[in-house]
Amino acid sequence: MPPASRDPWLDNVKMVLITLVVVGHAIGLVEATAGSHWVYDFIYLWHIPAFVFISGYLSKSFEWDRRRMKNLVYTLAVPYLLFEPALFYYRREVVGEGVTGPLWIEPHWTMWYLIVLLMWRLVTPILKLHWLFLPLSVIVSLVGGVWDTEALMIPRFLGLLPFFVLGLHLKPRHLAHLDDVWVKVAAVPMLVGIGVMALYTDTWAESALLWYDTGYSEIPIDNEIVFQTRLTVMMVGLLGSFAVMALVPRRNLGWFTTMGTATMVVYLFHGFAIKTFLALGWPDFTAAYPTLGLVLTVLGAIGLTFFLACPPVRRVLEPFTNPLGWLEARRRTRAGAAPTSV
Repeated sequence: MPPASRDPWLDNVKMVLITLVVVGHAIGLVEATAGSHWVYDFIYLWHIPAFVFISGYLSKSFEWDRRRMKNLVYTLAVPYLLFEPALFYYRREVVGEGVTGPLWIEPHWTMWYLIVLLMWRLVTPILKLHWLFLPLSVIVSLVGGVWDTEALMIPRFLGLLPFFVLGLHLKPRHLAHLDDVWVKVAAVPMLVGIGVMALYTDTWAESALLWYDTGYSEIPIDNEIVFQTRLTVMMVGLLGSFAVMALVPRRNLGWFTTMGTATMVVYLFHGFAIKTFLALGWPDFTAAYPTLGLVLTVLGAIGLTFFLACPPVRRVLEPFTNPLGWLEARRRTRAGAAPTSV
């Protein structure tokens, strides 16, 4: 969207969420560090649902027309086809991780969101037809836990579907209530409560449920209550999402808001940086200095996000995130600048 038509609040929310995505993935470098599991579970209880909700909210206008289908191919399909093998071989050949599995069919690590978002977009014209698709999506999510496959991340496509559908159906006037004073006041104790719940994740649930990609058969929870536990996780994710969004400023925050328009650059490239630190032995340092290692990891992840999203770096990397769109824009620019004969 052109700058004049953008909602600064949405860009602020996107910047907060993409920062937490990077922090969450970086925590994987310090799994043995005391406190890392609490930070990880607290973030994962709500930040993926929040990101999916925003993705749904921004997908309202999608239709099966030529322009939007072309944009879907340019911005999601092509980056997935390019970055899926790029990250896979970087992890295997450079970092030395023993990653396996068929490319593209089973998305690797961070690449799952591209293919799942693409599939959500494809069914958007149907999902936005009626609000009844919202309760139906909850049922689909609960039943989706029965699937135990990594093919196209179908479990996540089904499990996180309610947050996407909710984003499709909520309107700006609904989200305006997040600016109400009582909502902002309630958001703080809500997040504190979720933080307390994160301390005892393995008591009332399992961390695997927070990923929405693990089948019920692999989760050590009785079949009688696993559906109820999944529903509880979904409700906590929804409340946490709205609590955080209520606390995000609605005004333009200058450079921070501007960087919120570069979430795709951050998403596609941060994995390479995190895996580089893995190859350099960062987990060994954090094992020797656990508290310092955890703090530096979180601060480093925030710094990495800001670095990738800053305008100079973004200008260099953005053509790789949408190469066909970039080439097409260059052709139009050259055609417009070409001298005309008299």
